Amino acid sequence: MIAALAGIGVLVSLGVWQVHRLAWKRDLIERVDQRVHAPPVAAPGREQWPSVDRANSEYLRVAVQGHFQNDKETLVQAVTERGGGFWVLTPFVTDAGYTVLINRGFVPPPKRDPAARSEGQIEGTTSVTGLLRLSEPGGGYLRTNEPANDRWFSRDVAAIAAARGLSAVAPYFIDAEALEPEIAGAPVGGLTVIAFSNNHLQYALTWFGLALMLIAGAGLVIRHEWRLRRPQTT
Repeated sequence: MIAALAGIGVLVSLGVWQVHRLAWKRDLIERVDQRVHAPPVAAPGREQWPSVDRANSEYLRVAVQGHFQNDKETLVQAVTERGGGFWVLTPFVTDAGYTVLINRGFVPPPKRDPAARSEGQIEGTTSVTGLLRLSEPGGGYLRTNEPANDRWFSRDVAAIAAARGLSAVAPYFIDAEALEPEIAGAPVGGLTVIAFSNNHLQYALTWFGLALMLIAGAGLVIRHEWRLRRPQTT
């Protein structure tokens, strides 16, 4: 019986924890939705970098002004709604004096060579608006980045910056919005997928359901034991 009570306590605790997680996830989804549709704000500068994290910064709509270093772009393998290809990450030297990697968008394999899309390379001072994203260190699923071979499976800001010899690089990158008007040959921006799994209600109901089953089972055992031990009348 002690074991049953302990089990019920554990199951109820897990259910309550999932309820708290559900509230947290709903708040996160609402917060991100507000961020991506808000007017752009200035991207975090150097003094703000230590405070950049998922809670207060990810998917924040930001804007920067400066110029691209097109000769130092990096291709990162990608699978999108347009099929397989590459993200084009290009260093962007801001007017504030630091560099931020801009994910300009998607290009298919035939356009991986910059010479095949030279008309889409933006020169001179320009501005970029997009969503702030956190670095993706290490690589993709079961695939490790290979900086020595210039093979990239994730948008690892620190590793790409080191490979390209960049300094004063922001610890985040920016997913650029689609260009308006479009520029022929330019990478296709605005393809950020924003999706959060939210199965916490299902998990909570599962744990509470198991707790009720255990309570019912314990009740049957207690009833059976009571019947066996009650005085017999003749």
